[in-house]
Amino acid sequence: MNLPIKVDTKRTDFELEQVDFDKIAAFAKSGWGLNIDDAKKPLIKSRLSKRLRLLGLVGFDDYCKVIESGDETETEHFVMALTTNVTHFYREVHHFDYLEANILPALISQAKAGESVRIWSAGCSSGKEPYSIAASILSLDPNAGKYDLKVLASDIDSDVLSAAQVGTYRPDDCTFPSDAHRSRVFLPDQYAVRPELKSMISFRNLNLMADWPMSGLFDVIMCRNVAIYFDKSTQAQLWTKFCKFLKPSSHLFIGHSERVIEPKQFGLTLCGTTTYKFDHDLARKTKPEGMTANGT
Repeated sequence: MNLPIKVDTKRTDFELEQVDFDKIAAFAKSGWGLNIDDAKKPLIKSRLSKRLRLLGLVGFDDYCKVIESGDETETEHFVMALTTNVTHFYREVHHFDYLEANILPALISQAKAGESVRIWSAGCSSGKEPYSIAASILSLDPNAGKYDLKVLASDIDSDVLSAAQVGTYRPDDCTFPSDAHRSRVFLPDQYAVRPELKSMISFRNLNLMADWPMSGLFDVIMCRNVAIYFDKSTQAQLWTKFCKFLKPSSHLFIGHSERVIEPKQFGLTLCGTTTYKFDHDLARKTKPEGMTANGT
């Protein structure tokens, strides 16, 4: 970080001027699609003030110079500060109940017959969602790890991804709906994820607002409590992108406080609580802007 900025290692309180807040909000929107309105100004001030103190900066104007310079290390800290990695195992358990009862049996049969099955946990945070997905799969077929059935887990935060790959958690950070669910993920009296779960998952750093490198399509996409950070227009762009990567008759799960407005325009039909089925034919008839005629 070689910038002409003032340094004060003793400074503890900072004023976030509107001009600097606007720069921060614009940078967050252009880079990651994050929607930061004026109501979040106190929160942003509180979270980023910690970065100013650690860097020894005098004020937010100098911090804006740092992030606008493209400093990779601080840019990553910036995104981490603006997003909240709150999750737990089998969060919104009704989604996993639906997955196990209505989706996974057929997908496991396809994989057992030699077909490729792919599930994406988009915005996986510390890994509890993808580990829960893998645990649900193996609860239905303990041999599923031998099939071509894999889970992609992606997040923008490289620190939480590193923790997710390790797969070891603090005891007070391991909430489950039931003891039965816990036993799927951990051995008794342990807090390291079962190795058979880890072998099914690939962790990747990914910005949902950037280009996606994947070439194949997915049978299930879970992107829960991520779109709440985006405005309606950015959410619509995200639903459109997801539908380009969904197989016919596949499923999209979103968070409890999120909704797809006019889902049919994306080829989606509500089939459960914040659970959508992708209809290939419907997508062809009512494709949103940017989607090809075949819905992919």
